[in-house]
Amino acid sequence: MAEVRTLVITGNGTNCEKESAYAAELAGADSATIVYFSDLIAGRCRVEDYNFLIFPGGFLDGDDLGAAQAAALRWKFAETREGTPLVDQLRSFFNAGGLILGICNGFQLLVKLGLLPAVGGKYFERQVSLSHNDSAKFEDRWVHLKANPKSPCVFTKGLDILEMPIRHGEGKLTAKDEATLTALMDDELVALQYAHPATGEPTQEYPFNPNGSPFGIAGLTDPTGRILGLMPHPEAFNHPTNHPAWTRGARPTLGTVLIENAVKYIKSR
Repeated sequence: MAEVRTLVITGNGTNCEKESAYAAELAGADSATIVYFSDLIAGRCRVEDYNFLIFPGGFLDGDDLGAAQAAALRWKFAETREGTPLVDQLRSFFNAGGLILGICNGFQLLVKLGLLPAVGGKYFERQVSLSHNDSAKFEDRWVHLKANPKSPCVFTKGLDILEMPIRHGEGKLTAKDEATLTALMDDELVALQYAHPATGEPTQEYPFNPNGSPFGIAGLTDPTGRILGLMPHPEAFNHPTNHPAWTRGARPTLGTVLIENAVKYIKSR
């Protein structure tokens, strides 16, 4: 079996790196290394040395210019100490078959880098963004999610209804045009949707859809299924007692099942 080497990027406002690394180890990864973005620039670490990359949640650069916008520019234009573009490491990592998970702020980074949704196989081209919630306020609550069984997403294979916490102010998906939004649905690139707890079906109803995202979109994948970005926090539901209804007997599937699927996929190759 392949060894699962997880790289968790931190720095510049990230605040969920320890939980994300812990969730990866809990899911069976052989290692989970937390590395500062500045270490990549300094050459103390290379993205290609790993096969599972996690961009955790947080508030990169205080959300100045828009959530993860400054970080996306940093990734695109930064050079390592050797003078090579850092983004080339990201390309090489993905082209070699690596898996990428972006959680909340990490999801915002992936769409602004253009790694998601990559409609038509166009990577590193921004096609969608994540904008302010319709409620015009920061939302902090638990939500129900429905996994798309037709999606190519490695992380959601075999899953149906999940529950996870969300905590964000900019989670509403917006597309550059109607054709792109239609393609997300037609190409099955929507991996997760906010669901009504009574029916288990995708919903636009607030607060079950906490941000007003069209089609209830909570998570996107790319055409290969090896990238997942989602606004909810799977790493924050790593034990049954995390759930607010634990004392009332609730035992939903842990959010870390998404990461377990990724680990199993890598080990099976």
